[in-house]
Order: sequence, then structure tokens, then C-alpha cells
Amino acid sequence: MLSPKRRFLLSLTALALAAGGCTGDGSKPAQEGTSAPVSALVAGQDPAEFAARLSDEELVGQLLMPYAYGNAADKVSSGSAAANRNYAGASTPAEIVRKYHLGGIILVSSSADDPTAGTNKTTNVESPAQVAKLTAGLQQAALSQPGRLPLLIGTDQEYGQVTRLREGIVQLPSALALGAAGDPAITEAAWKAAGTELAAIGVNVDFAPDADVLGAQPGGAIGSRSFGSNPDKVAAQVAAAVRGLQAAGVAATVKHFPGHGHTTTDSHSSLPVLSQNLDSLQAGDLPPFLAARDAGVGLVMSGHLDVKAIDPGAPASFSSKVLVDLLRTKLDYTGVVVTDALNMAPAEQWGPGEAAVRAILAGNDILLMPPNLAAAYKGLLDAVKSGRITKPRLVESVTRILALKQRLAAMPKPDPGVVDGPDGKTAARNAAAAAITILRGKCSGALVTGPIRVTAAGGDTARGWLEENLRAAGAEVVTQGGSEIRLISYGRGSADLSSTAAVTVALDTPHVLGSAKGTLVATYSSSRASMAALSDVLLGKAKAPGHTPVPVPGLPASAC
Repeated sequence: MLSPKRRFLLSLTALALAAGGCTGDGSKPAQEGTSAPVSALVAGQDPAEFAARLSDEELVGQLLMPYAYGNAADKVSSGSAAANRNYAGASTPAEIVRKYHLGGIILVSSSADDPTAGTNKTTNVESPAQVAKLTAGLQQAALSQPGRLPLLIGTDQEYGQVTRLREGIVQLPSALALGAAGDPAITEAAWKAAGTELAAIGVNVDFAPDADVLGAQPGGAIGSRSFGSNPDKVAAQVAAAVRGLQAAGVAATVKHFPGHGHTTTDSHSSLPVLSQNLDSLQAGDLPPFLAARDAGVGLVMSGHLDVKAIDPGAPASFSSKVLVDLLRTKLDYTGVVVTDALNMAPAEQWGPGEAAVRAILAGNDILLMPPNLAAAYKGLLDAVKSGRITKPRLVESVTRILALKQRLAAMPKPDPGVVDGPDGKTAARNAAAAAITILRGKCSGALVTGPIRVTAAGGDTARGWLEENLRAAGAEVVTQGGSEIRLISYGRGSADLSSTAAVTVALDTPHVLGSAKGTLVATYSSSRASMAALSDVLLGKAKAPGHTPVPVPGLPASAC
């Protein structure tokens, strides 16, 4: 029987052989002796001149990055076809790309413990092989158009709670875990490995890393998606992640400008307020974005945030005072600005067409996930025809988008064999091991002896991985008695602590440990690599070098 990885490699080989090209209208396969469509945007070409030659329809299409229903570019279920027609007036993802001259598309999925799940109306991410086939079909559809412009194909692969593709590809520990490791070199290596695998399956934009700096409150909306609460340390980590991703040929996106970390409200459901004054914003929220700028980040995501010190009452994503006066002028950022999802509550106070127009006028370049693609496209075209949006304004944004596409096209595509390979697994394991933190307990030797019983408040998958690693290391794992290892996963609190636990482990933010007894450990992540590293520390086979990147009242950053 073929292994999953072998099947993946064979499927990509077949895909490459099958991608023999298509005719100019993209409707039929190319005949023998003809070549596959190639991008009209070549190295050294002036993107501004290219953009100026595009029609209004093509310019508007380049600004849009919607989702689509269906796991393949050209063949979808009847339900997906109906959903696509309702959303975009076309039946398949490839037809949507062609109809709207799209500049990009986002791949989406959701899970029960994903805080962003509400905006994802479908799932079109299943496996690396499926994603590789989908992205190839989407690019073929884009390059079959008269303009022959490649797509930006993005997804939210933050690792930790917000991770679209979870099987068959490297799984890094969360950003907070990397913050606990505190070594930008480890972060850069990890994100380069992750980016290499994404690039190999045709994803060229990652809506990561999260550049938000956490506030002191434990109930913040961002949590372990952030690298921590120290602006300078977060800045170093963000810059490292950006360098790693982009060295692999994937454009990084820092979010959520100008900073979502000092909020307790989730912008998916309402408009969070940033109440700090301008000096506090500059000192406490902006450093990671400046570091990302200096690292050459491809995109900045504008947040649906009410920044009281700059433009009270207006979401930053719709504020020229935030995006033009602050980001472009004061911070001198020259790259692409993409909105946070336009199907989130703060953006839906307007209809899809009006929201699209307002977002462009505010200074965004790419409109992510409009709630109705047909309405957004029409709203933009109507605004161009009426003069509300000028053609030079469209050309300005599309020039930046095309320049980014040129950068990405210059990067070699990794071999498919890297996916779920040893390099990625090693990078993930090194990062996870460097993050493990003992906040209370001894710093050498085994933390427990004799039989071990693992219990979990949520996180049954992580519990299974930990038990697997403990058994492999020779430990006796039991279901009754023994020393209890209590795992506290994402979304759980003090009510989920166990008074009988010998060791309590926080698999997400460590604040819950402040009211726990016994030995206290934080992994900040429930990944397979994190559970392997935790097993080593529990059994005394490795030390715990991490320091918590967020303060836990009554506990040190590390007991070791």
C-alpha cells in the first residue's frame, strides 16, 4: 500500500503531466505541441506601466481576493456550484477567477476551536495534494485570461489555533510558543521550513504572522496568536517570521494594523476600541509593524479596530487617517495593504459594494473576502464610472499588487518532496522544545516518576500524542491511579484545573496556571511537536529552556 506522502508525490507528478496548457479562453486543453499559458508579467517589467494598460474591469478584479466553494478548480458538487452562483454568479472557482479577472483568492477552512471560524463559509482545504491540484487549476484559469496575470493564493496558516491545513504538512507550535523560546533564529528557521512547504503546494501568500502585542489582560482576543507582550521582543520575532516565510517564496502578511493585542473584544463580532493615546500606541503596538516593514514584508493587514487616538469611531480598515496618514506617510510603508475579512461585523455596516468602495478610498489595495463578490465588483466599477474612484487610484493599488507578484514569480518553487519532510519536522521540533517553560517545579530530572495518567480539559488529540510519546520513551501510561498530568487546552479556565494533578500543563496562554497547584508547565501549543517536547521534559530527558512571554501574576517567567 502506498503511503500518504507517496500518493501525494505521485498525484503532483500526474498533475504536472496533465497541466499541458489551455487555449486563450481557458476552455479546452492545449493540443500537442502547444505550450501552457504563462504570465505576461515578466521580470524587469515596470508594474506601473503594465497596470496603466489594463481595463477598468481588469484593474478592479486585481483588487479582489474572495473565497470560493469547492475543493477543485473546475469540478465541484451541486451544492458548491449553487453557493458559488449565489456569491459570485459563476459555478466553479475557475469560472469565478475568469469572470472577475481576479487578482487573488483565499483558501479557507474552520474548526471548532478556531476563533476566526465564523468568517469562513466553506472548507476547501483538505490535504496537501488536494491544495496543490486546486492552486494549479486556479493559476491556469488566471493565466488563460487575456491579461495573463498570476494569482495571489493566500490562506491563514498562523499555526496554533488559526491553521487552515493541519494534516500532511509541517505544524509549527504557536506564535506564543516561539515567543517563549525567545530566539529569532529558531523562529526564522521554523517559518522558512513552513513557507517552503506552503510554496510547494501553490500557496504564495500567508496571512501571518500576527504582529499584535498582547496587553496585560488575560482575556484578550488574540491570545497565543501573538508572540507576547513585550513590544521589542515581539518585533524581533515578527521580523524573523517574515524573513523566514519570504525566503521560501511566500509573501508574509502582518496583522492586525495598528494592533489588536490590547483589546478584549473580537473584531469578528464587533468593533474593538483601542483607547490608548498616540504615544502608547507608538510605543506599545507599532514596533512589530515597523520591524516587519524593515524586513520587507509583502503585505500589511488593516484591522477592524476603532483607534480613538487617530480616527474615533471609524474602523482602521476604513480610515485614511490610519492607512494613509499613519501607515503610508508617517511609517513610510510602500507595500500592499489588505483588509481584514470584509464579511466581519464591523465591515458589514455597509453593503458589499459600498464597503468595497470605502475600503479602497481609505487606502487598502486588496479587498479580502467580500460578503458578496458580485456586489463588491459592481460597486467598484460603478464608483469608477461615476468618478468617485479615479483610474489613477486603481493603478496605484494594482501597481503595488503587480510588484508583489513579480517578487514572488522570481522565487523558485520548491520540490513537492519537501512537504511533510524531515526538514520541517526538525524545525518544528526544535521550536517546540525551546518553548517549554517550567513556571513552578524542579529544573532537572524527571517531573514525575512511576505510572503516569494523562487527563485533559479539551485537547484529546494532544493527550493522545503525549501518551504516544511517553510510551515510546518507556513510561508506563495508565488510565487509573498514577501521577496525573493535567492538560489545559485553548478556551479552558480555572474551573478545568484538577486538584489531584502532579503536573498542570497550559497548552495555550499560561494565565490559567496562576491558580493551579503543584508543578506548572507551559507549552503554549498543542501541536504534535509540542507534545513530543513535553514528554521529554516530563521524563527528565530534556530541560525546559523557555520563559513565558506574557506575565502570569504570582509566577516567575521561568522557575529555571
